[in-house]
Amino acid sequence: MDITIDMIKELREKTGCGIMDCRSALQNAAGNMDAAIEELREKGLKKAEKRANREASEGRLEVYIHTAGSPVVLVEVNSETDFVAKSDTFKELAHEIALQIAAASPKYISEADIPAEVIEEEKAIITARVREEGKPEAIIPKIVDGFMKKFLDENVLLNQKYIRDESRTITDLINDKVAALGERIVVRRFVRWALGETTPAQTDEEAA
Repeated sequence: MDITIDMIKELREKTGCGIMDCRSALQNAAGNMDAAIEELREKGLKKAEKRANREASEGRLEVYIHTAGSPVVLVEVNSETDFVAKSDTFKELAHEIALQIAAASPKYISEADIPAEVIEEEKAIITARVREEGKPEAIIPKIVDGFMKKFLDENVLLNQKYIRDESRTITDLINDKVAALGERIVVRRFVRWALGETTPAQTDEEAA
């Protein structure tokens, strides 16, 4: 199948990857757009793994203020170089992450940021509730695991479903940009203020 300029352009717009990478993915997928996107995502994952230990100290502070004035989000997103930090692709990613935080109100960046006592308390609450419902003791651990996955997916930024595409997570979104930009990207910290809250949802732990 002939790979046209329009096909390459469409794939590039969807993924942010370079022209040559898009052409190669489309050729490997025989023109199938979904398969090409999946190949580029897999490539992004591998690239992210290789760069996991690289220092990411450049980046930007992104501010999002809802039109009603609340909530307000400040998030620091880091890259390896100032060149990437100043790119439109990186700026768009930082904005999307700020928007995600405003809309989905995560409490933590990664699962590693959650204090052990919070996990244990949540498990205890769920276990007690399930027992009160009269569930068989043998299946309680499995039920608790299911509720804990939901807890993590709702409260951890990197686990959350991307608000513009719920088939993907924020980790998927970041890995796509790693593939496109060729650098490690880190959400370093964030703070979210909303009217009526006494303490803002915030974290300053690094996410891989």
